[in-house]
Amino acid sequence: MKNIVIFGAPGAGKGTQSDFIVEHFGLTHVSTGDLLRKEIADKTDLGRRIKDIMDAGRLVSDDIVTEMIDKAIAADTKGMLFDGYPRTVAQAESLDQLLAKHGRELTCMVQLDVPREELIRRLLERAKIQGRADDNEETIKNRLDEYNKKTLPVAEYYAAQGKQMLINGTGSIEEIAERIIKAIG
Repeated sequence: MKNIVIFGAPGAGKGTQSDFIVEHFGLTHVSTGDLLRKEIADKTDLGRRIKDIMDAGRLVSDDIVTEMIDKAIAADTKGMLFDGYPRTVAQAESLDQLLAKHGRELTCMVQLDVPREELIRRLLERAKIQGRADDNEETIKNRLDEYNKKTLPVAEYYAAQGKQMLINGTGSIEEIAERIIKAIG
């Protein structure tokens, strides 16, 4: 049973590539972004708190995300692709503990490497196409700065475990998917 983290800055293509990985390996797709947006759409108390945090370009607390991830792992029977989680070293450590709690371990972390200018271009284009209010230029820059400070160290955490797979995230969607699938093997 494979348990994989797809990793990269906002706009790196994690969501797009997740579809290929999930289909190829028969995994359950766990997108924290989708889980968080569902809470917002359902207008729960938690959803209102999450919306305020996300609208400011900040990260949602580890406690909130960990609770959602634990429920997802407990319900899964196929293996999982984690998209948008972990975002901090503390969350990476927590994921290792949650997987162990359920008798599993992480297979690998696929890191999509995309230059900052390309990330900004992609996110601005996505904002136009999808009408996502969280993808304006100021918020994009805040999100990329947050990523560099808080999330990028996760790559070092997995590299130290020998689980990091650095993938060139530029090119066609199909070319990138082919690189990822070949690396995971």
